[in-house]
Amino acid sequence: MKVTPLESWIIERTHLVNNTQESLKEYQLGKLIKTLNYAKEKSKFYKTTLKDIDVSSITSLDDFSSIAFTTPEDIKNNAHDFLCVASHKVERIVTLNTSGTTGDEKRIFFTHEDLEATIDFFNYGMRCLVEKSDKVLVFLPGPSSSSIGDLLKKALALSKIDCIVHGVISDVEKTAQSIVENNITCLVGIPMQVLYLSKVKPEVFKKHIKKVLLSTDYVPDVLIDALSYNTECKVFNHYGMTEMGYGGGVECECLNGYHLRENDLYFEIIDPITKNLVVDGMYGEVVFTTLNRQAMPLIRYKTGDMARFISKPCKCGTFLRTMEKVLGRIENKVCINGYDVHMQNLDEIILMHDEVINYKAEFYQENTLHVKLILQKNSDYESVVQNLYKSLLSHFSFEVKIVWQWDDYSSDITNSMIKRKIHYSKKGR
Repeated sequence: MKVTPLESWIIERTHLVNNTQESLKEYQLGKLIKTLNYAKEKSKFYKTTLKDIDVSSITSLDDFSSIAFTTPEDIKNNAHDFLCVASHKVERIVTLNTSGTTGDEKRIFFTHEDLEATIDFFNYGMRCLVEKSDKVLVFLPGPSSSSIGDLLKKALALSKIDCIVHGVISDVEKTAQSIVENNITCLVGIPMQVLYLSKVKPEVFKKHIKKVLLSTDYVPDVLIDALSYNTECKVFNHYGMTEMGYGGGVECECLNGYHLRENDLYFEIIDPITKNLVVDGMYGEVVFTTLNRQAMPLIRYKTGDMARFISKPCKCGTFLRTMEKVLGRIENKVCINGYDVHMQNLDEIILMHDEVINYKAEFYQENTLHVKLILQKNSDYESVVQNLYKSLLSHFSFEVKIVWQWDDYSSDITNSMIKRKIHYSKKGR
């Protein structure tokens, strides 16, 4: 088992005196202080929120944990207030519409140097799973310059690894054809899209795909098991979001949690209720601070994701911390009959049925969960629905109503960058 390539990369970029967590934390503290000073001076938003903070009094990471959080709503309200550079130095602006509703948008700004830092991380992060003999197909946006697909392709080119940016899947037949014609061995993409491909084109997937990197959304264990095909395919998880500069962390060969981009990002995990830091091994909300960002530094940004730091060292032998695979969004739940139902609970139950291509969960009627299934054509729908009823009712003490339809290869099923969630409406539809 080789040590994660991120270790040597981080050592080289940080010039650590000793290869220890203590030395890395000392580096991060220095960077945090510089970030506070930079943001306080350059950013209209942080000039206001940090006005009462004496940065010279921050002498430890514990001191830093007293700084106020930054929230997604802060960015939505006025993203331009976060800018720390002149507009002509902004090379890319990304507009995030994470809810799928008009007006619920965030804008994230990057300079050329910010984007180069992302390419640098992708270059070493991809070395966790690919070799020069691999050929990579990317199911992420890529036509425009400096899109996530474009940055990934540039990163792989530095390692002389062939990469095709396919874009999100809209035509599964063309996608399968591309895999065969280009001898693709590795896929990078959205979890449910990759799962869809594996179910609709299992013969192509099993024959060609040896490695998968999943990103942009929560990854249920049952999905990993389905893609692994009895370990014939290695399934890696990547953790990141646009606010992080796309990349945050990636699994090593141990496949037991992410090693983090700790030279560029400082991560904390807080109790969602008390907002205090939790000890390693305890679950909480992931919070991060950028350490080298030019255009738009973010300080103690609340991600809304639930995870924990693993207290034991990784078996790969690195001194870097390991964050366990994110469990999903903290708010991605509904309370039915006094029981909190999380998206990950439903995923593990519903997606274990091979015939299920996708599903949508809605709550708009008291004490009732509505589930709409997308099933593979010609599957035994009566058996699937009956077995799923039994599975759901054995876990939850409320009514479940299930409807279904055949998979019609609609882009509504596969062609989406919006994170999945339980839909809640008091009036229904």
